[in-house]
Amino acid sequence: MEKKDFEAWLDNISVTFLSLTDLQKNETLDHLISLSGAVQLRHLSNNLEILLKRDFLKLLPLELSFYLLKWLDPQTLLTCCLVSKQWNKVISACTEVWQTACKNLGWQIDDSVQDSLHWKKVYLKAILRMKQLKDHEAFETSSLIGHSARVYALYYKDGLLCTGSDDLSAKLWDVSTGQCIYGIQTHTCAAVKFDEQKLVTGSFDNTVACWEWSSGAKTQHFRGHTGAVFSVDYNDELDVLVSGSADFTVKVWALSTGTCLNTLTGHTEWVTKVVLQKCKVKSLMHSPGDYILLSADKYEIKIWPIGREINCKCLKTLSVSEDRSISLQPRLHFDGKYIVCSSALGLYQWDFASYDILRVIKPPDFSNVSLLGFGEIFALLFDNRYLYIMDLRTEKLISRWPLPEYRKSKRGSSFLAGEMSWLNGLNGQNDMGLVFATSMPDHSIHLVLWKEHG
Repeated sequence: MEKKDFEAWLDNISVTFLSLTDLQKNETLDHLISLSGAVQLRHLSNNLEILLKRDFLKLLPLELSFYLLKWLDPQTLLTCCLVSKQWNKVISACTEVWQTACKNLGWQIDDSVQDSLHWKKVYLKAILRMKQLKDHEAFETSSLIGHSARVYALYYKDGLLCTGSDDLSAKLWDVSTGQCIYGIQTHTCAAVKFDEQKLVTGSFDNTVACWEWSSGAKTQHFRGHTGAVFSVDYNDELDVLVSGSADFTVKVWALSTGTCLNTLTGHTEWVTKVVLQKCKVKSLMHSPGDYILLSADKYEIKIWPIGREINCKCLKTLSVSEDRSISLQPRLHFDGKYIVCSSALGLYQWDFASYDILRVIKPPDFSNVSLLGFGEIFALLFDNRYLYIMDLRTEKLISRWPLPEYRKSKRGSSFLAGEMSWLNGLNGQNDMGLVFATSMPDHSIHLVLWKEHG
């Protein structure tokens, strides 16, 4: 058919087609399709996809695509990534969506990372770790064996665990390998704290001692307490060591000379915890950068200013109840902004600027649960049977891990938390290493460690 005749025929057919009903139009198309060969069907298929399947992610500006994607949940977005390579590319590059999803899971966000594909990968890693926690499969256990008598004192720092024992020794372990790095002869240890060069021990013999790791030599001996020393802390910058004792006192010592600078009185029970920390908030009583000493006994937490001056008076005494049947659990958290302690009444958080109670968290059956670590996102808790992780945003327990019959300690020195940075939000790097350590009746050390990512 000539082109001119074809065009006239096509116009005539078009006018007639438009006058048909929908049913007649459908029958006409069905008839034409039945008469078509492979070339015509392929042509029809290609054009129908363009006309009927409008890909909005391909057609819209990228900013509008990102705005629409923000309304979808992450799991739906992962499904959408399977639609096409183009969809996967656009969705994977939507940084804000994946960052928000990570935050909702309790993940730390480093805004300096500009790689648009990075955050989807982080989310996939995060969702796997959170599933492991929910399924109680995020941890594994190990043991350290080497002491021949009760292990009473533990302290952890930077991948190293120090243990003090009634066998008159202290050992320093590499948690990742389980190897003992140093072993030195000491007195009976009720408390230990260490750095790269030295070990400080509080003892049941009523003294504090400082030891050199490399030689095992005792470099300083602090005498003056009349009861066992249950807790020690020190600061090299201040040249100060503090100790809490069963004689109801806290002593402040010159770290380098062993001289007792002050004896702080006012406690009516054994002082089981002392914490020396820089203040991070301003109030009428202290400024950011001031050094603060916290001391805790069975019922009270006392707050003291401390620095290069010798004398100091108690700023405040905190308690959860006047009922002497309600005692504080042995662990105490202080980061310069908040004080946190647990009791049978729940988990108490004080604002350090005002000393006001910010909140009391009361999970079910909290009477036997103790605090191990407290952060911005998570808290680490435990009782006689389990290690627990709580999401502090919802105050719900999100994971637990079974514990063996470990050695009980009313003073809290025979168990501790390991790495703590993940409590402020996981990031895929800080969920590794030691989570929890405790001493066992057979004198070994039971370790709970993060499993490697799948």
